[in-house]
Amino acid sequence: MDFTLSKREQDFRDEVDLFLKEELPPNWAEENLTWPGGYGILPIFEAEYDTFCRQFWRKLGEKGWLSLGWTGWPGEEHTQIELAIFMDLTSYYRAPAGNVATGIGGATIALFGSEEMKKEWLPRIARGEVSFWLGYSEPNAGSDLVSLQTSAVEDGDDFIINGNKIWSSGAHISDYAWMVARTDPNAPKKYLGISFFIVPNDTPGITIHPLVNICGIHSFNEVYFDNVRVPKKNMVGEKNQGWYYLMAALGFERLAIPMGGFRRIFEELVQYTKETKHNGEALSKDPLVRNRLADIAIKMEVVNRFFWHTAWLTDKGINSDTDASILKLISTELSRDFAFTGMDIMGPYGQLATDSKWAALRGRMQLGYLDCISALVGAGTSEIQRNIIAQRGLGLPRK
Repeated sequence: MDFTLSKREQDFRDEVDLFLKEELPPNWAEENLTWPGGYGILPIFEAEYDTFCRQFWRKLGEKGWLSLGWTGWPGEEHTQIELAIFMDLTSYYRAPAGNVATGIGGATIALFGSEEMKKEWLPRIARGEVSFWLGYSEPNAGSDLVSLQTSAVEDGDDFIINGNKIWSSGAHISDYAWMVARTDPNAPKKYLGISFFIVPNDTPGITIHPLVNICGIHSFNEVYFDNVRVPKKNMVGEKNQGWYYLMAALGFERLAIPMGGFRRIFEELVQYTKETKHNGEALSKDPLVRNRLADIAIKMEVVNRFFWHTAWLTDKGINSDTDASILKLISTELSRDFAFTGMDIMGPYGQLATDSKWAALRGRMQLGYLDCISALVGAGTSEIQRNIIAQRGLGLPRK
Protein backbone atom coordinates (compact mmCIF):
# COMPACT_ATOMS: atom_id res chain seq x y z
CA MET A 1 0.00 0.00 0.00
CA ASP A 2 0.96 3.66 -0.38
CA PHE A 3 1.12 5.50 2.95
CA THR A 4 1.09 8.91 1.26
CA LEU A 5 -2.10 10.86 1.95
CA SER A 6 -4.12 12.11 -1.00
CA LYS A 7 -4.82 15.84 -1.26
CA ARG A 8 -8.34 15.29 0.09
CA GLU A 9 -6.98 13.28 3.01
CA GLN A 10 -4.27 15.84 3.75
CA ASP A 11 -6.84 18.66 3.64
CA PHE A 12 -9.02 16.70 6.05
CA ARG A 13 -6.05 16.15 8.35
CA ASP A 14 -5.24 19.86 8.34
CA GLU A 15 -8.87 20.70 9.11
CA VAL A 16 -9.03 18.32 12.08
CA ASP A 17 -5.65 19.48 13.37
CA LEU A 18 -6.67 23.14 13.29
CA PHE A 19 -10.02 22.39 14.91
CA LEU A 20 -8.39 20.57 17.83
CA LYS A 21 -5.86 23.34 18.40
CA GLU A 22 -8.63 25.94 18.46
CA GLU A 23 -11.31 24.08 20.43
CA LEU A 24 -9.39 22.25 23.15
CA PRO A 25 -8.62 24.21 26.34
CA PRO A 26 -5.04 25.48 26.74
CA ASN A 27 -2.72 22.79 28.14
CA TRP A 28 -5.45 20.14 27.79
CA ALA A 29 -2.98 17.54 26.50
CA GLU A 30 -0.59 18.23 29.37
CA GLU A 31 -3.27 18.20 32.07
CA ASN A 32 -5.16 15.17 30.72
CA LEU A 33 -3.54 12.07 32.22
CA THR A 34 -4.91 9.55 29.72
CA TRP A 35 -2.69 6.52 29.06
CA PRO A 36 -2.89 5.09 25.50
CA GLY A 37 -4.86 1.86 25.37
CA GLY A 38 -6.05 2.01 28.97
CA TYR A 39 -9.61 2.28 30.30
CA GLY A 40 -9.05 3.55 33.84
CA ILE A 41 -8.20 7.23 33.34
CA LEU A 42 -10.21 8.25 30.30
CA PRO A 43 -11.89 11.66 30.79
CA ILE A 44 -15.06 10.43 29.07
CA PHE A 45 -15.65 8.11 32.07
CA GLU A 46 -15.06 10.71 34.80
CA ALA A 47 -17.71 13.01 36.25
CA GLU A 48 -15.17 15.84 36.51
CA TYR A 49 -14.95 16.11 32.73
CA ASP A 50 -18.51 15.17 31.76
CA THR A 51 -19.77 18.69 31.00
CA PHE A 52 -16.79 19.54 28.81
CA CYS A 53 -16.88 16.19 26.97
CA ARG A 54 -20.56 16.60 26.11
CA GLN A 55 -19.97 20.13 24.80
CA PHE A 56 -17.01 18.92 22.76
CA TRP A 57 -18.99 16.01 21.27
CA ARG A 58 -21.64 18.41 20.06
CA LYS A 59 -18.95 20.44 18.28
CA LEU A 60 -17.63 17.26 16.66
CA GLY A 61 -21.19 16.36 15.71
CA GLU A 62 -21.65 19.71 13.98
CA LYS A 63 -18.59 18.87 11.87
CA GLY A 64 -20.04 15.45 11.00
CA TRP A 65 -17.10 13.64 12.57
CA LEU A 66 -18.88 11.49 15.15
CA SER A 67 -20.39 9.29 12.43
CA LEU A 68 -17.16 8.62 10.53
CA GLY A 69 -17.04 4.97 9.52
CA TRP A 70 -20.77 4.26 9.86
CA THR A 71 -22.00 2.08 7.01
CA GLY A 72 -24.75 3.65 4.90
CA TRP A 73 -24.98 6.88 6.89
CA PRO A 74 -26.18 9.74 4.64
CA GLY A 75 -24.05 12.81 4.06
CA GLU A 76 -20.49 13.30 2.93
CA GLU A 77 -18.74 9.99 2.42
CA HIS A 78 -15.53 9.53 4.37
CA THR A 79 -12.98 6.77 3.89
CA GLN A 80 -11.57 4.56 6.62
CA ILE A 81 -8.26 6.35 6.09
CA GLU A 82 -10.00 9.60 7.01
CA LEU A 83 -11.48 7.94 10.10
CA ALA A 84 -7.96 6.76 10.98
CA ILE A 85 -6.66 10.33 10.53
CA PHE A 86 -9.35 11.62 12.89
CA MET A 87 -8.59 8.95 15.49
CA ASP A 88 -4.83 9.48 15.21
CA LEU A 89 -5.04 13.24 15.73
CA THR A 90 -7.62 13.21 18.49
CA SER A 91 -5.59 10.65 20.41
CA TYR A 92 -2.43 12.72 19.94
CA TYR A 93 -4.16 15.75 21.48
CA ARG A 94 -5.84 13.46 24.07
CA ALA A 95 -9.19 14.84 22.98
CA PRO A 96 -12.53 13.21 23.95
CA ALA A 97 -13.25 12.03 20.41
CA GLY A 98 -16.52 10.28 21.23
CA ASN A 99 -18.06 7.66 23.51
CA VAL A 100 -19.53 4.18 23.34
CA ALA A 101 -22.57 5.54 21.49
CA THR A 102 -20.54 7.11 18.68
CA GLY A 103 -17.69 4.62 18.33
CA ILE A 104 -19.60 1.37 18.89
CA GLY A 105 -23.35 1.85 19.23
CA GLY A 106 -23.94 4.04 16.19
CA ALA A 107 -21.80 1.88 13.90
CA THR A 108 -23.60 -1.28 15.08
CA ILE A 109 -27.09 0.23 14.73
CA ALA A 110 -26.19 1.41 11.22
CA LEU A 111 -25.42 -2.21 10.31
CA PHE A 112 -28.13 -4.16 12.16
CA GLY A 113 -30.80 -1.78 13.46
CA SER A 114 -34.28 -1.55 12.00
CA GLU A 115 -35.15 1.50 9.91
CA GLU A 116 -37.22 2.78 12.82
CA MET A 117 -34.28 2.41 15.20
CA LYS A 118 -31.89 4.09 12.78
CA LYS A 119 -34.20 7.08 12.43
CA GLU A 120 -34.64 7.37 16.19
CA TRP A 121 -31.05 6.91 17.35
CA LEU A 122 -28.48 7.63 14.65
CA PRO A 123 -29.19 11.38 14.23
CA ARG A 124 -29.00 11.94 17.99
CA ILE A 125 -25.79 9.95 18.32
CA ALA A 126 -24.24 11.68 15.31
CA ARG A 127 -25.00 15.07 16.87
CA GLY A 128 -23.29 14.07 20.11
CA GLU A 129 -26.49 14.33 22.15
CA VAL A 130 -26.38 10.93 23.91
CA SER A 131 -23.83 8.69 25.60
CA PHE A 132 -23.82 4.93 26.21
CA TRP A 133 -21.99 2.64 28.62
CA LEU A 134 -21.07 -0.96 27.81
CA GLY A 135 -23.26 -3.53 29.54
CA TYR A 136 -21.36 -6.68 28.59
CA SER A 137 -19.32 -8.17 31.46
CA GLU A 138 -20.91 -9.80 34.49
CA PRO A 139 -19.37 -11.19 37.70
CA ASN A 140 -19.26 -14.67 36.12
CA ALA A 141 -19.09 -13.71 32.45
CA GLY A 142 -16.04 -11.78 31.26
CA SER A 143 -13.75 -13.51 28.81
CA ASP A 144 -16.41 -16.25 28.65
CA LEU A 145 -19.07 -13.69 27.75
CA VAL A 146 -21.40 -16.29 26.27
CA SER A 147 -22.09 -17.40 29.87
CA LEU A 148 -23.90 -14.13 30.73
CA GLN A 149 -26.98 -14.61 32.93
CA THR A 150 -28.73 -11.22 32.92
CA SER A 151 -32.21 -12.08 31.60
CA ALA A 152 -34.69 -10.23 29.43
CA VAL A 153 -38.18 -11.74 29.48
CA GLU A 154 -40.98 -10.64 27.14
CA ASP A 155 -44.01 -9.07 28.77
CA GLY A 156 -46.51 -7.55 26.34
CA ASP A 157 -44.79 -4.71 24.48
CA ASP A 158 -41.81 -4.75 26.84
CA PHE A 159 -38.91 -6.83 28.06
CA ILE A 160 -38.26 -7.13 31.79
CA ILE A 161 -34.54 -7.24 32.61
CA ASN A 162 -33.00 -8.76 35.74
CA GLY A 163 -29.35 -9.31 36.60
CA ASN A 164 -26.19 -7.28 37.00
CA LYS A 165 -23.21 -5.99 35.06
CA ILE A 166 -19.71 -5.18 36.29
CA TRP A 167 -16.70 -3.10 35.18
CA SER A 168 -19.25 -0.78 33.60
CA SER A 169 -17.07 2.15 32.55
CA GLY A 170 -18.85 5.49 32.74
CA ALA A 171 -22.24 4.04 33.72
CA HIS A 172 -22.59 6.71 36.43
CA ILE A 173 -22.46 9.60 33.93
CA SER A 174 -23.91 8.04 30.76
CA ASP A 175 -27.47 8.27 29.48
CA TYR A 176 -28.10 4.70 28.32
CA ALA A 177 -26.86 1.15 28.73
CA TRP A 178 -25.72 -0.52 25.51
CA MET A 179 -26.16 -4.05 26.77
CA VAL A 180 -26.67 -7.71 26.05
CA ALA A 181 -29.06 -10.00 27.92
CA ARG A 182 -30.26 -13.59 27.66
CA THR A 183 -33.65 -13.82 25.95
CA ASP A 184 -33.74 -17.60 25.45
CA PRO A 185 -32.28 -19.62 28.35
CA ASN A 186 -33.22 -22.86 26.56
CA ALA A 187 -31.38 -22.17 23.30
CA PRO A 188 -29.50 -25.28 22.04
CA LYS A 189 -26.30 -23.23 22.06
CA LYS A 190 -25.74 -20.44 24.57
CA TYR A 191 -24.80 -17.82 22.00
CA LEU A 192 -28.12 -18.32 20.17
CA GLY A 193 -30.16 -16.98 23.10
CA ILE A 194 -28.68 -13.46 23.47
CA SER A 195 -30.21 -10.12 22.42
CA PHE A 196 -29.01 -6.50 22.37
CA PHE A 197 -30.81 -3.62 24.11
CA ILE A 198 -30.58 0.13 24.68
CA VAL A 199 -31.81 0.90 28.21
CA PRO A 200 -32.24 4.41 29.67
CA ASN A 201 -30.25 4.86 32.88
CA ASP A 202 -33.17 6.58 34.61
CA THR A 203 -35.46 3.55 34.21
CA PRO A 204 -36.89 2.40 37.58
CA GLY A 205 -35.04 -0.64 38.95
CA ILE A 206 -31.52 0.34 37.89
CA THR A 207 -28.99 0.79 40.71
CA ILE A 208 -25.41 1.91 40.00
CA HIS A 209 -22.68 1.23 42.56
CA PRO A 210 -19.26 2.89 42.10
CA LEU A 211 -16.06 0.87 41.75
CA VAL A 212 -12.91 2.92 42.31
CA ASN A 213 -10.18 1.52 40.06
CA ILE A 214 -6.52 0.81 40.81
CA CYS A 215 -5.60 4.37 39.78
CA GLY A 216 -7.86 5.75 42.52
CA ILE A 217 -10.44 7.02 40.00
CA HIS A 218 -14.17 6.32 39.84
CA SER A 219 -14.55 5.13 36.26
CA PHE A 220 -15.95 1.61 36.78
CA ASN A 221 -19.29 0.58 38.27
CA GLU A 222 -21.41 -2.41 39.15
CA VAL A 223 -24.95 -2.05 37.84
CA TYR A 224 -28.01 -3.97 39.08
CA PHE A 225 -31.24 -4.50 37.12
CA ASP A 226 -34.30 -5.31 39.23
CA ASN A 227 -37.40 -5.84 37.06
CA VAL A 228 -36.32 -3.11 34.67
CA ARG A 229 -38.96 -2.61 32.00
CA VAL A 230 -37.69 -1.63 28.53
CA PRO A 231 -39.87 -1.32 25.37
CA LYS A 232 -39.37 -3.86 22.61
CA LYS A 233 -38.48 -1.08 20.19
CA ASN A 234 -35.24 -0.68 22.15
CA MET A 235 -34.04 -4.12 21.10
CA VAL A 236 -31.28 -3.83 18.49
CA GLY A 237 -31.91 -5.97 15.42
CA GLU A 238 -33.57 -9.34 15.82
CA LYS A 239 -34.25 -11.31 18.96
CA ASN A 240 -31.60 -13.92 19.88
CA GLN A 241 -29.18 -12.61 17.25
CA GLY A 242 -27.29 -10.39 19.69
CA TRP A 243 -24.15 -12.54 19.74
CA TYR A 244 -23.48 -11.80 16.09
CA TYR A 245 -24.03 -8.08 16.65
CA LEU A 246 -21.74 -8.25 19.68
CA MET A 247 -18.91 -9.69 17.61
CA ALA A 248 -19.20 -6.75 15.20
CA ALA A 249 -19.40 -4.28 18.09
CA LEU A 250 -16.27 -5.72 19.68
CA GLY A 251 -14.52 -5.36 16.34
CA PHE A 252 -15.27 -1.63 16.34
CA GLU A 253 -13.92 -1.33 19.89
CA ARG A 254 -10.72 -3.25 19.10
CA LEU A 255 -9.91 -0.95 16.19
CA ALA A 256 -10.14 2.16 18.37
CA ILE A 257 -6.54 2.32 19.62
CA PRO A 258 -4.71 4.71 17.27
CA MET A 259 -1.05 5.66 17.52
CA GLY A 260 -1.36 9.36 18.30
CA GLY A 261 -1.49 8.84 22.05
CA PHE A 262 1.62 6.64 21.98
CA ARG A 263 3.43 9.18 19.87
CA ARG A 264 2.63 11.95 22.35
CA ILE A 265 3.83 10.15 25.45
CA PHE A 266 6.93 8.91 23.61
CA GLU A 267 7.86 12.49 22.72
CA GLU A 268 7.37 13.48 26.36
CA LEU A 269 9.50 10.60 27.66
CA VAL A 270 12.30 11.34 25.18
CA GLN A 271 12.27 14.98 26.25
CA TYR A 272 12.44 13.89 29.89
CA THR A 273 15.59 11.84 29.19
CA LYS A 274 17.20 14.83 27.50
CA GLU A 275 16.46 17.14 30.43
CA THR A 276 17.15 14.76 33.32
CA LYS A 277 20.72 14.06 34.44
CA HIS A 278 22.17 11.08 36.25
CA ASN A 279 25.75 11.23 37.51
CA GLY A 280 26.17 14.53 35.70
CA GLU A 281 25.05 13.30 32.27
CA ALA A 282 21.68 13.34 30.52
CA LEU A 283 19.77 10.06 30.65
CA SER A 284 19.47 10.24 26.86
CA LYS A 285 23.18 9.51 26.57
CA ASP A 286 22.97 6.29 28.57
CA PRO A 287 23.25 3.36 26.10
CA LEU A 288 20.78 1.27 28.11
CA VAL A 289 18.21 4.05 28.07
CA ARG A 290 18.74 4.62 24.36
CA ASN A 291 18.29 0.91 23.65
CA ARG A 292 15.05 0.75 25.64
CA LEU A 293 13.66 3.79 23.83
CA ALA A 294 14.72 2.38 20.47
CA ASP A 295 12.92 -0.87 21.27
CA ILE A 296 9.71 1.03 22.01
CA ALA A 297 10.13 3.15 18.87
CA ILE A 298 10.39 -0.01 16.75
CA LYS A 299 7.28 -1.53 18.35
CA MET A 300 5.42 1.74 17.81
CA GLU A 301 6.32 1.73 14.13
CA VAL A 302 5.06 -1.85 13.76
CA VAL A 303 1.72 -0.97 15.36
CA ASN A 304 1.51 2.29 13.43
CA ARG A 305 1.96 0.59 10.06
CA PHE A 306 -0.56 -2.09 10.91
CA PHE A 307 -3.05 0.58 12.03
CA TRP A 308 -2.88 2.37 8.67
CA HIS A 309 -2.71 -0.87 6.72
CA THR A 310 -5.91 -2.08 8.40
CA ALA A 311 -7.70 1.15 7.46
CA TRP A 312 -6.45 0.82 3.88
CA LEU A 313 -7.61 -2.80 3.65
CA THR A 314 -11.05 -1.82 4.95
CA ASP A 315 -11.37 0.83 2.23
CA LYS A 316 -10.48 -1.85 -0.32
CA GLY A 317 -13.01 -4.25 1.16
CA ILE A 318 -10.39 -6.97 1.59
CA ASN A 319 -9.71 -7.01 5.32
CA SER A 320 -10.29 -10.17 7.36
CA ASP A 321 -12.21 -10.47 10.60
CA THR A 322 -8.94 -11.10 12.46
CA ASP A 323 -7.43 -7.69 11.67
CA ALA A 324 -9.16 -6.02 14.62
CA SER A 325 -7.87 -8.72 16.97
CA ILE A 326 -4.31 -8.38 15.68
CA LEU A 327 -4.38 -4.61 16.07
CA LYS A 328 -5.93 -4.82 19.52
CA LEU A 329 -3.33 -7.38 20.65
CA ILE A 330 -0.20 -5.59 19.47
CA SER A 331 -1.34 -2.11 20.48
CA THR A 332 -2.39 -3.03 24.02
CA GLU A 333 0.78 -5.05 24.60
CA LEU A 334 2.66 -1.98 23.41
CA SER A 335 0.75 -0.05 26.09
CA ARG A 336 2.10 -2.42 28.73
CA ASP A 337 5.66 -2.52 27.36
CA PHE A 338 5.75 1.26 27.12
CA ALA A 339 4.61 1.72 30.72
CA PHE A 340 7.15 -0.81 32.02
CA THR A 341 9.93 0.82 30.01
CA GLY A 342 9.03 4.30 31.20
CA MET A 343 8.97 3.12 34.80
CA ASP A 344 12.41 1.50 34.43
CA ILE A 345 13.91 4.64 32.86
CA MET A 346 12.47 7.03 35.46
CA GLY A 347 13.26 4.76 38.39
CA PRO A 348 11.78 5.80 41.76
CA TYR A 349 10.63 9.10 40.25
CA GLY A 350 8.29 7.16 38.01
CA GLN A 351 6.42 5.91 41.08
CA LEU A 352 5.49 9.40 42.28
CA ALA A 353 1.82 10.33 42.14
CA THR A 354 0.36 13.42 40.54
CA ASP A 355 0.17 15.33 43.84
CA SER A 356 3.94 15.12 44.44
CA LYS A 357 5.95 18.22 43.58
CA TRP A 358 8.76 15.90 42.45
CA ALA A 359 6.60 13.93 40.02
CA ALA A 360 7.81 14.18 36.43
CA LEU A 361 5.28 14.25 33.59
CA ARG A 362 2.66 15.04 36.25
CA GLY A 363 2.87 11.49 37.58
CA ARG A 364 1.60 10.10 34.29
CA MET A 365 4.03 7.17 34.31
CA GLN A 366 2.81 5.60 37.55
CA LEU A 367 -0.80 6.00 36.38
CA GLY A 368 0.10 4.42 33.05
CA TYR A 369 1.87 1.57 34.83
CA LEU A 370 -1.31 0.84 36.78
CA ASP A 371 -3.74 1.49 33.93
CA CYS A 372 -1.97 -0.46 31.17
CA ILE A 373 -3.24 -3.72 32.67
CA SER A 374 -6.79 -2.68 31.78
CA ALA A 375 -5.68 -2.37 28.15
CA LEU A 376 -4.89 -6.09 28.13
CA VAL A 377 -8.37 -6.99 29.45
CA GLY A 378 -10.91 -4.59 27.90
CA ALA A 379 -12.58 -5.69 24.63
CA GLY A 380 -11.19 -9.20 25.13
CA THR A 381 -7.96 -10.30 26.80
CA SER A 382 -4.73 -10.90 24.91
CA GLU A 383 -5.33 -14.63 25.29
CA ILE A 384 -8.74 -14.28 23.64
CA GLN A 385 -7.23 -12.29 20.77
CA ARG A 386 -4.57 -14.96 20.21
CA ASN A 387 -7.25 -17.63 20.10
CA ILE A 388 -9.22 -15.63 17.51
CA ILE A 389 -6.12 -15.10 15.39
CA ALA A 390 -5.13 -18.75 15.62
CA GLN A 391 -8.55 -20.25 14.91
CA ARG A 392 -10.12 -17.76 12.48
CA GLY A 393 -7.01 -16.34 10.87
CA LEU A 394 -4.69 -19.34 10.71
CA GLY A 395 -7.29 -22.11 10.74
CA LEU A 396 -5.68 -23.89 13.69
CA PRO A 397 -7.71 -26.39 15.72
CA ARG A 398 -9.20 -25.39 19.09
CA LYS A 399 -7.08 -28.02 20.83
